[in-house]
Amino acid sequence: MNDPANSETRLRTTFNIKVNGKPFMISTVGQAHQFLTSLNAVEWMEFKSLHDQAMAALQAAADNAIMTVQATTAVRTLFVSAKLL
Repeated sequence: MNDPANSETRLRTTFNIKVNGKPFMISTVGQAHQFLTSLNAVEWMEFKSLHDQAMAALQAAADNAIMTVQATTAVRTLFVSAKLL
């Protein structure tokens, strides 16, 4: 089992988002995982189900690069719901 936080597997797109006025560019599984774990759990409370799905998809993509499509979709869905995109 690979550590998703250190994964350099590329997502299918690059997400350019701003949080608290700070820009973030997310293009790899590791960057997405680090971003989703860097925020407080309370901040993701409203989107818990989508957050859990995105984290599971990122873990799967870290283990198997074929899963990057599903991981990208899960992260995109979470970001859209959280109005980050």
